[in-house]
Amino acid sequence: MKQYLLPLIMITLLFTGSATSTRAQKPSQAITQTILALDSLFWTSYNQCDSERMKQFVSDDVEFYHDKGGITLGKEKFLSSIKNNLCSNKEYRVRREAVKGTIHVYPLYNADQAYGAIISGDHYFYEHEKGKKEQLAGLAKFSNLWLLQNGTWRMARVLSYDHGPAPLPQLQKRP
Repeated sequence: MKQYLLPLIMITLLFTGSATSTRAQKPSQAITQTILALDSLFWTSYNQCDSERMKQFVSDDVEFYHDKGGITLGKEKFLSSIKNNLCSNKEYRVRREAVKGTIHVYPLYNADQAYGAIISGDHYFYEHEKGKKEQLAGLAKFSNLWLLQNGTWRMARVLSYDHGPAPLPQLQKRP
């Protein structure tokens, strides 16, 4: 009888353990919607080179990590780098667009109190030269940490990495 008891216990634990959720984060539709909305507003400001509007979305101690451009520390340096690099040439613009279906928001809690959220996914970059048609130029991944600071959500850590060439367009099969 003892020889059957251990396998029976193991099988029972296997099935009861798989029936429970193992998600680390609590799903929160409100936090997810808030972060998605704020993230969209920030990137709209970015695409419009509106550094004044971008200020409201980033923390004073923001850290930006880029696999090609290095580290930028602090709000003023972060906004200045966008203004003086990407937005300095009126003849050339870069536009960032999140890749649909790749975006995920992960709320962060401390003792059941939300304090932050991570948003991650893939993003495309488009280039537009004056007088020419906009072109898809690249694809990268991102992970951004938003923190709830004094009742306001602010982007505190920005990671943009795995930059590569734009994917080739999908060819449609002929009927």
